[in-house]
Amino acid sequence: MINKYFDLIKAIRIEKGFSQEEISQKIGISRTSYISFEKGKTELTFSQAVKVAGILGISLEEVEGGVRADYEKYKQMVLAYLRSGKGESVTKTKLAKMLYLADFAWFYNKLESMSGMKYRKMQYGPVSDMYFRALDELEEAGKISISRVDDSILISENRGSKKSPLDKLDNEEKELIEDIYIKWKDKKTREIVDFTHNQLPYRICASDEIIPYELITQEDPDHVY
Repeated sequence: MINKYFDLIKAIRIEKGFSQEEISQKIGISRTSYISFEKGKTELTFSQAVKVAGILGISLEEVEGGVRADYEKYKQMVLAYLRSGKGESVTKTKLAKMLYLADFAWFYNKLESMSGMKYRKMQYGPVSDMYFRALDELEEAGKISISRVDDSILISENRGSKKSPLDKLDNEEKELIEDIYIKWKDKKTREIVDFTHNQLPYRICASDEIIPYELITQEDPDHVY
């Protein structure tokens, strides 16, 4: 399964600055066993594969598919949405849905995802496997603040983060994010959840299933975002 792409795993590990010893300790196997995995001689268990994907900042599905998502670009998309609000906070659920809409709307027009992230059908709508990790990392880096007001979790960009460049996003991508933000900024979170629930890709997928991007091309143009 996942060992078919051991070259990709090795390249990402080196880029992230992890040694084979560090990875093996984190997933609970010997260094020898991990080296054997990177050489394609042995397989990891499912739980070990999930741990490796989490450590390296990629989803298991992306590794299995041999396609690497741009995780740093995805985090810049988060900041781009918050920056569009000019200091206003957005609910955690609404932000997750707007990220999904950006990636799928981009695919609708370009036949490629903006970030390359995979989105899963969850109870409250489609969400990337890496969404919660991205928010945690952005908060730890001091770029965003996460607060709770009544039953809502609110996300906002910190003042110091606004100087950070969004250099992985081109102008057309930023314009799409801005358009989506403007459309949904004054809508209730429940409305965007219902909107994504009623889209074809969400409707026809099973619970917890990865939603294929190709399905959005069958959607009505007025119902893409």
